[in-house]
Amino acid sequence: MNYIELSQAIQSYAENTESLFVENIPTFVKEAERRIFNTVQLPSLRKNVTGTMTSGNKYVALPNDWLANYSLAVIDADGAYSYLLNKDVNFIREAYPTPTSTGQPKYYAIFGSRIDDINELSLIVGPTPNSAYGMELHYFYYPVSIVQSPIITLGAITEGSAYNNGTYYNVPLSGGSGSNASATITVTAGLVASVTIESGGSFYVVGDVLTTANTNIGGTGTGFSIPVANVANTTGTSWLGDNYDPVLFYGAMREAIIFMKGEADLVAYYEKMFSDALGQLKRLGDGLERGDAYRDGQTKLKVTT
Repeated sequence: MNYIELSQAIQSYAENTESLFVENIPTFVKEAERRIFNTVQLPSLRKNVTGTMTSGNKYVALPNDWLANYSLAVIDADGAYSYLLNKDVNFIREAYPTPTSTGQPKYYAIFGSRIDDINELSLIVGPTPNSAYGMELHYFYYPVSIVQSPIITLGAITEGSAYNNGTYYNVPLSGGSGSNASATITVTAGLVASVTIESGGSFYVVGDVLTTANTNIGGTGTGFSIPVANVANTTGTSWLGDNYDPVLFYGAMREAIIFMKGEADLVAYYEKMFSDALGQLKRLGDGLERGDAYRDGQTKLKVTT
């Protein structure tokens, strides 16, 4: 199931093609995806990256899409892997209190956001590396959503003129081949100075030129525009859509019925269907993908009479 098929199915089952409902389908889908990925850990969706520690620096930057660790290993000059133990920051500070406490790291902890960038997380290791060790990080992340072609980044701003100064939130963007993108727009000295995507919408293409009515940013001004520089998932496919779409469909339908203020029994029905589909996905992710018939034998079910 791709995103177009999923969106059409949601509209058909909900019997709703009203514009506000359709505009929110990407939100229904993304909320369902997050619930799924926080309920079932699928080994096939792990991500790993390799890098190099800096000698004398006990901090390690994390990837921008990092959510939680599976493991962190140090790789020595011979290529041997040594897996670090996850501890609390206080443990590492107590065990290795001085900058001269160096060696091959044995422990790590989530240190938190950097002062200069709250979105950039880091780890602290102990002891402080005494060499530029290689490292390999396995981690949990949210895979790319099935939502097709949301905007990821924008290009250079055509600033326009005579706009009212201020910062404007959740500004709808118009133009291009997609829909439902919104942004935070800052106007300085009558010019559009910055545009930050809040919602990427769907079905955009690189090169689409976007703008907004001046009524959304103070009521005066003209000439502002900005191109789409990058979009995600141009095919509208995902691992869930390709491998087990019922859990995605019923999860999105649950969100859709709640949005529509549906009857309690209808909400309960889709909650049950979603829960049943989650159970089947957990059988795959927590069971079949973590063992095989050679070690565990074939799956056995209890026989009832």
